[in-house]
Amino acid sequence: MNDTITVVGAIFSRGEQILACRRAPHKAAAGKWEFPGGKVEEDETPTAALARELREELSVEVTVGDLLVRETTPASGAAHSDGPAIDLACYWVSAAEVPAASADHDALVWVRREELDSLDWAAPDLPAVALLRGGASAGARR
Repeated sequence: MNDTITVVGAIFSRGEQILACRRAPHKAAAGKWEFPGGKVEEDETPTAALARELREELSVEVTVGDLLVRETTPASGAAHSDGPAIDLACYWVSAAEVPAASADHDALVWVRREELDSLDWAAPDLPAVALLRGGASAGARR
């Protein structure tokens, strides 16, 4: 693997449902599902980056909570890849408003935990999906 790209993702929960976003056709990994978020800029903390990305992407102000998981995976999802690695940290978030639209996604859906596997997830999001499917909740750490 070459470079590592540091990104953050948000876990919005509503009861037993989790917010999933499908990448728009004009984006890399178009059609794949992911947790909303984005790249951490230089000299930016992961939590500040997540709040900024959600403001830009979903037009919502959030409170960033506990870290759910942080894993580094090849961007392609292949075990051996010459491309960049994705260092993804997923945090629980809460917001006064429910995200309704996204600049980077063509669909936002609330999915029951047991149905998370029905979506075609981007490889970097799979560790968080596994924990959520297993019943992880805010306050749980890995």
